[in-house]
Parts: sequence; structure tokens; C-alpha cells
Amino acid sequence: MTQAKQYWWQNAVVYQVYPRSFQDSNNDGIGDIQGIISRLDYIKKLGADIIWLNPMYKSPNVDNGYDISDYRSIQPDFGSLDDFKVLLKQAHKLGLKIMMDLVVNHSSDENKWFEESRKGPEKPYRDYYIWRDPVDGHEPTNWGSYFSGSAWKFDETSGQYYLHLFATKQPDLNWENPKLRHSVYDIMNWWADMGIDGFRMDVINLISKPAKYQDGKLADGERYANVEPIVANGHRENEFLQEMHQNVMAKHDLVTVGEAPGSSVKDAEQYANLNETELNMVFQFEHVSLDGNPKAAFGKWDDRHVTLNEVRNSLSKWQTNLGGNAWNSLYWNNHDQPRAVSRFGNDDPKYRVKSAKMLATLLHFLQGTPYVYEGEEIGMTNAHFKQLADYQDLETHNSYKQLVTDDKLIDSATMMKYIEFHSRDNARTPMQWDDSKNAGFSDHQPWLKVNQNYPEVNVKQALADPDSVFYYYQKLIKLRHELPVITDGKYELLSGNESDPDVYVYTRKNADTTLFVIVNFTKKQLTRQYELPDEKKLLISNYDDDLQDELRPYEAKVYQF
Repeated sequence: MTQAKQYWWQNAVVYQVYPRSFQDSNNDGIGDIQGIISRLDYIKKLGADIIWLNPMYKSPNVDNGYDISDYRSIQPDFGSLDDFKVLLKQAHKLGLKIMMDLVVNHSSDENKWFEESRKGPEKPYRDYYIWRDPVDGHEPTNWGSYFSGSAWKFDETSGQYYLHLFATKQPDLNWENPKLRHSVYDIMNWWADMGIDGFRMDVINLISKPAKYQDGKLADGERYANVEPIVANGHRENEFLQEMHQNVMAKHDLVTVGEAPGSSVKDAEQYANLNETELNMVFQFEHVSLDGNPKAAFGKWDDRHVTLNEVRNSLSKWQTNLGGNAWNSLYWNNHDQPRAVSRFGNDDPKYRVKSAKMLATLLHFLQGTPYVYEGEEIGMTNAHFKQLADYQDLETHNSYKQLVTDDKLIDSATMMKYIEFHSRDNARTPMQWDDSKNAGFSDHQPWLKVNQNYPEVNVKQALADPDSVFYYYQKLIKLRHELPVITDGKYELLSGNESDPDVYVYTRKNADTTLFVIVNFTKKQLTRQYELPDEKKLLISNYDDDLQDELRPYEAKVYQF
């Protein structure tokens, strides 16, 4: 199915910048806006169209900026509002668009709204947050926080509990209150009027809480119930997003992507519908949740590698169901996910480059908007830190405390293996620019340790090597811009490929072009035969030659006919 209308963001590529870890310009160990400005030419060289900036607002940084104390100010560590305006101007001069992170499921407890709210039930901002009386002397429900422990915190000042789906210092906003909603829309319009080009919306599908608050079902070993099935995709979610669209997006030419954990295909079809009544696309989490622990009490913490069958089933489902109906976002990793090449590929030096290119090929020929996370384009890997003290991530430390120290469900050594594989800090280590001290990120000790492999894996090395991961990404992005079939072609899994444990094969077709995509997901030498027309052309491959039916470790190739 080929859709009639095309939107500018459908053949765009997004480059994600984690400001704290991208480039430090003033040598305080923390990345900043001037650092980003100094690297705009690099992002332009890659070929990206949109830069997604993780939160840059004023924040106590309990959760690295996802706890916002002032929605209209820039975090001083990063610079000033004037610095941001320069960034915006310079990016636009290069033809790059800027997408801001919007965090409105919760705020910081240091936000003026919450400071007023906690003063008592009669205060004007009380209903900007979710307050409940104790039940039998304890929390109102047994809901667990995403960051471990209870999702409720008792506030001595006001004598009630407040809801926090994430950290205790991240109280949830009350979207049932129309005043709160319009305060959010005012903030969004303020940034849009300044000239930003879009919003990535943090956990936006959690804003509509249940009409009735009641206990969730506890799995074996769980002290608190998994809150996601209870709060995700609530009964007023579509209403709120449509209202947001009418009050903000309809007034500006913005690109929007909503982070939507626990969303089904059906949910996404509504959120990201092509009539543009809500959002442009969503981040769903199915394919990056496949390697979670089979024991519910452990959540995501495990060290198993996902199988190709699992990945293919998930990606195919979303491609097939959303095709012609809604729009996919395409990603392997981001600031919350471990490095793709370590997780889905192979970060052994022997295979790192080939497997990074293989993963890129698989993803970039799918239908949707690709997201490239800083460092992905040079094949950066997990950090493989061995000591808990090397990690800064709040979720990591909270989970260790709950699973090892408090509940004693797992021993320390095993948990550290899981952390090494899954911790969010794997994605947050400083960008590796060159082989100088601290990888060229800063002359000062960085806020988070640099990955020790930076002398071999860095931008300087990648730009000097015509066969690097960087230039492969550059070529993939150029192809997306030039070949309409990558945007509008129908996705189809090759018949018979459904159960191949090692090789993923799919096609993309429009009226005049077919792309035939083959990726070997393993380090094995394999033989596969596919019926292809004689007039086929090898469009791109991560090997210099084509052995036809022979597939080498992590080989990826795309034919056009």
C-alpha cells in the first residue's frame, strides 16, 4: 500500500544528542550547548536532518534532566537561553532542524508548581499533581515505580501521598486538571514560537491515569505490582493528545514522536495516524524488551542475547500493521538503551564494524523515520564497567539496592553482569571524538567515565577510514533521501524466511522499484539461495565483493531491481 500524502519528516533521519555527554566546551567535565554548536558540521556531514536534544531545561539532575524544575530556562551546566538561541540559529543555517525533549508526565519536586502544591489541599497548584490519602496506614495502592520501590511517596508537609511513576523527586502531573494541560500547551507554544521544529515526548502515553486507583496483580517475588499495564494508554489518552494537537501542533509545522512504553500496534495506529490528529510517530519498546528477564521480579535485568526469530517477529509485525496506516520510528538504541552493537550485534573487535553495519542496514531499509544515537554511527560499544561505583544511573543503583541488598533475590556478581549488559550508562559515556585524553570530550575528568576502547573507536579514526561505520551510515542516509521506495515502499517478509534462525530477508516495493534486503544476523558462514532477477544491482553491502549464495559473518546486502 502506498500512501497518498507525504510529510517532510517521513524521509528524514534524526540524530540524537545527549548534551551531557556530547562535547564539553568549557572543560568542566559536562557537555554543553557551545560544545554541540562546535559539532554541528559533523552532524551535517553525516547527512542527518533533525537533531533531537535530550532535556536541557533547568533541573536538579536527579534523573539527568528528566526532572524539570523550570520549563522555560536552560540548565546552567549547559549554558544559557541565549546560547540555545545561537544553537537554533546555527543549526537552521545548516539546514538542520531541532527537536526538543518534552517531559510532561512528571516534573521535578523543585518545580514551583510542586513547591506550591505540597503546601496543602487549598493551594492553587494542589491539583497539578496526584495526591491521595493513606489506606490503612500505608500507600494508596501497591504500584511499583519504574525505578524500583513504591510509586507513592508520603509527604509530611501535606499529610498525603503523591504519585511518582519514576524517581521520588519526579512527582506525576495531574492531566485530569485542564489548567495543568493548558499550562503544558503554553510551554510548548513558547518553545515553538522561538523556532524549534519538534518535540520528542517522554513517556507521553502514561499521562492518562486510571479512573479508579486500585491494587495491581503481584507476580512471584514482586513486592510491588508492575505499573505499566495499569497506567499505560489510559482511557483519556487520545483525548489529551488530540487536545494537545489542536492547541499546539496545528499552529506550527512540528515533527512529534511520543515515547510510548507498553503500547500495542492498535495504540500506535491511533497515536501516529497519518491524518495527523495526534502525533507523527511513536517509540514502541517491543523489540528492545525482548531480552528482559523471564522472572518478572527482575524486570529488564538479564544478560541473554535476543534471538533473530524474536527480533524479526517484532519488527515484521510493526512494519506490516502500521504500513499505510501510521508511521514507525526506527531505532536500535538511545539514551535509555544499551549500545546496539553490543546488544544485537557483536562488539568483539573482529566483528564490531561488520555487525554495526549489518544492524544499520537492517534498520534503515525499513519503513519509518530512523533515529541515530550519538556514537552509533562510529560503532560505539557498551562500556563494560565492572564496578557499581563506575555507574551514575539512578535506575541502575536503585535496582541493585532492591534486588541484591534489600530483597536478596540475586547475588552481587550476577547482578553486575546484568548491569554491564543493560545499564543505561552504557549509552551515556562521553562521545569518543579522538584518541587524546578523555576521547577529546573534555580536558577535565568527565562526569561519567569514558569507555576504555576510545583509542580504537573514535570519530577521528572513522573519518580517516573510507570503510568505517560512519561512511556506511552516511551512504544509508543518502540512499533514503534519494530513493522514494525506502519511504513509500511496502514492506514484505520473504516467504519462507519466517523461521530462519540466522538470516533476515525482506523486500520493499513501490510501483517501479524493488529492494531485496539480506542480513546474516550471526558470525557464522552460511549458504542461502534466493530467486533474484538477472537485472539486479547490488545497491549497498558491508563487504567489498558479493559471493552470491555465500553469506559471511554479519554480512548485509541490498539488491535493487
